[in-house]
Amino acid sequence: MDLPVDEWKSYVLQKWSLLPKSIQVTISTAETLNDLFLHSSALLQPEDEMFLKRLSGGYVVGKDPDASLFYREKGNKKFQAKDYMGAAVLYSKGVSHSGPNSTDISLCYANRSAALFHLGQYETCLKDIVRAQMHGYPERLQPKLLLRKAECLVTLGRPQEASQTIIDLESSFAAKPTLSASQFQILQRTLCRVKVKVQEKKNLPEIFPEALTKTFEGMDLREENEQIPGASSSVTLHIDPLKGRFLVATKDILPGELLVKEDAFVSVLNPGEVPLRPHSLESKWEIQATSGDLHCHRCLRHTLAPVPCEGCSYAKYCSQECMQQAWDRYHSVECSLGALLLTLGVFCHVALRSTLLARFEDVGKVIKKLCGEMSNQGICLPESKTPAQILKYGQGGEGEKTDKAVETPIPGCDINGKYERNYNAIFHLLPHTENHSPEYKFLCAVSVSALCRQLEAAGLQAFTTDLKPTKLKAAETPVLGAELNVWGVAMLRHMLQLQCNAQAITTIQQTGSKESLIADTRRVRLATALFPVVSLLNHSCSPNTSVSFIGTIATIRASQLIRSGQEILHCYGPHESRMGVAERRQKLRSQYFFDCDCPPCEREKQRPSAGPGREAFRCHRCRALLQGDDVLSCSGPACTESVGRDLLVSRLQDLQQQVGAAQKHLRNGRLELAIQLLLGCQSDAESFLSAEHSVVGEIEDALAQAYAALGDWEKSATHLQKSLQVVEVHHGPSSVEMGHELFKLAQVFFNGCAIPEALNTIQKAEKVLLVHYGPWNDEIRELQKMKSCLLDLLPIPVGPKE
Repeated sequence: MDLPVDEWKSYVLQKWSLLPKSIQVTISTAETLNDLFLHSSALLQPEDEMFLKRLSGGYVVGKDPDASLFYREKGNKKFQAKDYMGAAVLYSKGVSHSGPNSTDISLCYANRSAALFHLGQYETCLKDIVRAQMHGYPERLQPKLLLRKAECLVTLGRPQEASQTIIDLESSFAAKPTLSASQFQILQRTLCRVKVKVQEKKNLPEIFPEALTKTFEGMDLREENEQIPGASSSVTLHIDPLKGRFLVATKDILPGELLVKEDAFVSVLNPGEVPLRPHSLESKWEIQATSGDLHCHRCLRHTLAPVPCEGCSYAKYCSQECMQQAWDRYHSVECSLGALLLTLGVFCHVALRSTLLARFEDVGKVIKKLCGEMSNQGICLPESKTPAQILKYGQGGEGEKTDKAVETPIPGCDINGKYERNYNAIFHLLPHTENHSPEYKFLCAVSVSALCRQLEAAGLQAFTTDLKPTKLKAAETPVLGAELNVWGVAMLRHMLQLQCNAQAITTIQQTGSKESLIADTRRVRLATALFPVVSLLNHSCSPNTSVSFIGTIATIRASQLIRSGQEILHCYGPHESRMGVAERRQKLRSQYFFDCDCPPCEREKQRPSAGPGREAFRCHRCRALLQGDDVLSCSGPACTESVGRDLLVSRLQDLQQQVGAAQKHLRNGRLELAIQLLLGCQSDAESFLSAEHSVVGEIEDALAQAYAALGDWEKSATHLQKSLQVVEVHHGPSSVEMGHELFKLAQVFFNGCAIPEALNTIQKAEKVLLVHYGPWNDEIRELQKMKSCLLDLLPIPVGPKE
C-alpha cells in the first residue's frame, strides 16, 4: 500500500477537519515545505502518537520462538504431502522468527534443505546445510544432513567433495553411533547407493558445468551516453518550460534497441497483503506466502531460501551479502521501525530510505544541499538557492535564477551539464506541491513528523554524518533535534514527489494451477522505486518504448521505429488499448496533474462519435453492432432493434461473474465443470458482444487452459488462436501482450507435437518478445529450448535413390 493504513488516514483527516479554519488556511497557504512541515509537526500530539503506536502493534515483525515451532510443524505436514514448495515457504517463515545460533533456526534450515533437495535446488540446498551446521544443528541428526550433502554434490558433478563427505559421515558413524539399528540400516543402504553414484561420476571425464544463467546478457548498452549515465548515446536530454525535462532521439532507433539500463536509486518491496495480528489465537500466524517471503528485500531477486534479518522477522534477503549491505546502508535504522513503516505505507518508507541513502554520497555536499545558508527560515537547502526558491511549491529549483555566477542549465545536472544519477537528481524531482490537496499534504506531513518522533525516541543515529548507523549507547543523548528537522523536510519532499515520480517495479507471476503445462501469468507490482533517468521520460497513451525489470534494474527498449528528433515516451499506466480517452485523461489529471494531448488522445477527442469501438455490444437478432448512448440502436440496414445500455451493462456484469466462477473451478482442478460453464459463457457472449470484446478473449483463453489441462491440444490451440485475434485487435501485432499469448500457443503446439506449427509460432513469439525484453527473458529462453528439442525431432531428409 502506497499510503498509510485506512485507520491512520481517517484519523488524520478527522483531525484536519477539526482544526480551526485559520490553522487550515495557514497550512494550505504555506509558501515552503519547511513551513508545511513545522506547522503540521506542531499539531502532532502525544495521543496521536499513541493511536499510531496501537495501529503499528497490529503487525507481527519481531522474533517469536513459538512461531518458529508453528511454521516448522506446518512445513512438515506440507513436506509429508510432497508439497515441497509450500514446505520451503513455511520453513522460511520459521527461519525468520528464529533467533541466531538456536536449535530452532538450525532445524528450520535443515528441513528447508530437504525441501529444496526434492525441488532440484541442489546448490541452494547445500547453502542451507551449511547454515544449519553454523547455527548448531544437533549432532545426533548430523548423519542425514551429511548424506543429503553428499547426494547434492554427486548430482552437481562434484565427486571428490562427495567422497570426502562420505568419509566424514562414516567417521561420524564409527565415533558416535547415535542412531537406532533400523535408522542405521536405512542410512547404510542410502550411503551405499550414493557411493555407487560417486564411483560412476569419477569414471566419467570431468565436465565443468556451464556458468549460471547470465542474467544481464543482452542488457548492456551498445554505447553509454557521456552526459546521461545509464542511457544510450542514441538519446539526449532536453528541457521545455511546459514539458520539463525529456529525452529525444539523436538518430533513428530500431525496435528492440536498449535505450536505458538503470539501477534504482531507492526501492522498497511492496509488502502485499500483510495481515494485522488476528484476535484469534488459532490463526495467530499467517501461512500464506507474500512477495516479502519470496523476494530479497534489497535486490528483489526471487528466492526460495531467504536469509532473515537477525533483528526482525520481516526483512529477508537472498544472501548474507545482501543482508549486510542492507543493514549497513539503511536497515540498521529501519529494523526497529518495521511495524511503523508498514502502518505509514510504502511512500513514507521510500522517503525515509532515500534520505538514509543520501548519507553515502558526499556528506558535506548533501548537508549543504539541504542546509544551505539557514538564514531566513533555518532550513537545509541547496547552497545556490534561497529557501523560497528550492522549496517553493512545485518548482524544485528548475528554471530559476540564482545569485551565483555558475548556474546549472538543467535541474539534476552538474556544472558541466552531466545528468547526475544520484541524490541530487532525486532531490530535483518535482513534488508538485501546489497541486496536492491540503488534506493530502497534511497527511504526508503528519506521517513524516510521527516517523521523525519515533526515530528520535528510539535514539537512532539515523542522519549523523559519520555513516555509522548504529544504536546509541544508553548513556548518550540523541543527537538529532534540529538536524532531524532538516531531514524531516527532505522526507516530506520525497513523499510528495512519489505520486508523480514513483515507478512500480513489476514482475510476471504464475497464476494457473501448479500442474498446468501452459503458462498462465499476470504482471504484478513487486516494489516501488525512484529511477533518476527513467523519471525523465514523459507519458504517451501509445508509447514508443517498453519497460521491463530484472530485480531493481529497469530496462527501456524501443518498441517501434523512433525517428531522429522524436521524443522517447513511455506509458504511466493509462494506455489507449485498455481504456477510452475520457477515462485516461481523468486518471492522468488526478494522479499526474496534466491534461494528456498525445496523438491518440487528440485523435479520439476529435472524433468522439467514431463508432462503438472494440468493446461494443451487438444486436442479438442480426449480429450487427449497436450504436448510441443511453439507448443503443442496431446499425444493420434492415434491423430496427434497440435496447437500453444499462440492461446490456448489467448483462455483461453477470457474464463476467460467470467467467470468474469458471476460472476459479479451473484453478481448483474442476476442469469439466469449468469447461461446461465457459461454453455457456461463450454462447451468451456471442449473442450480445462484439467478436473483439475483451471478455470474449478472456473466455477463449480460459477454454484453451482447460483443454490443455485435459491434454486436448488441438481444441486448446483452436481457442487460443481466437484469443490471439482479440489480443491483436486490442494491443497490436507487435505488443508485449501478443508476445505472451504467442508463447502460450507455442507451448500448446509443442505439447501437442504439432512440429511445423510450433516452430512457426516460436519464431513469431521470439520476434515480438525480443523487442520488449532482449535475449535474457525467461520466456525467450524457454522458446529456444522448445525449438532445439523440436529440431532434433525433425526427420533427416533422405536423398533420391540412384
